[in-house]
Amino acid sequence: MNLTKKEIWAALAGALALLWITVLPGLAKGVRTIDFGHDTPGAEAKAFSSLVGVWHVDKDGPRTVYAVDGRNWEQGVLAHGAAEKVKALYGAGSAEFLHSLENFRYFPLTVLKEVKSFKEGTVEVSFKPVSGRIDQAAGIVFNLKPNGDYLVIRANAQEGNMVFFKLDQGRRSTVQWAGKVSVPTNQWQTLKVVVSGRKIEGYLNGTKYVDYLWTEKVDGRLGLWSKADSYVFFDRVIVATK
Repeated sequence: MNLTKKEIWAALAGALALLWITVLPGLAKGVRTIDFGHDTPGAEAKAFSSLVGVWHVDKDGPRTVYAVDGRNWEQGVLAHGAAEKVKALYGAGSAEFLHSLENFRYFPLTVLKEVKSFKEGTVEVSFKPVSGRIDQAAGIVFNLKPNGDYLVIRANAQEGNMVFFKLDQGRRSTVQWAGKVSVPTNQWQTLKVVVSGRKIEGYLNGTKYVDYLWTEKVDGRLGLWSKADSYVFFDRVIVATK
């Protein structure tokens, strides 16, 4: 059977339309991208619930970003309305979570509201260290449990390193550490965590610095993390779940 060019193009267009309807949504399923372009500077970000430290929407030139602002840091404080926010996130388990937060007040924390359970996939965020005499830390929190325990992979411009921590019952301990890592101040860069079963990887600007087989499968909420007097901008959070 000989087809005309018009018939060939029509068939091709139909095939592409079918691909768009069936395959592409499947590829896109489970991918969430959060930016802050529609948020109000000075206010809290709509997609996050800040629990420890000072978090607010900020400006980096014309770019609207999310910031942890430790410029007036004083030994760590719970965020405004933390008790009510924890109750909204965890309901009946909020008392235990809130108790854990008291032990972690040195580490600013904000929780992504939409993703209630992250088990496998990729979490990526753009960040820009701005200032901080003690620290300039940007981290991704995952496996955040109702009792307040969590895992975090963070980069620190002040120290020039990348660390995988666990926070367990008020105690922080190092799981894996990488030194001599370039984390330049006042430059946008990308932090990424990849979870596949018990395997956990951490990347900075495309280079892998963390590769660890965890004791159990990951299952918990997600968030952003910092430390002490860090003033850091965050933007474009991408969560891709398997």
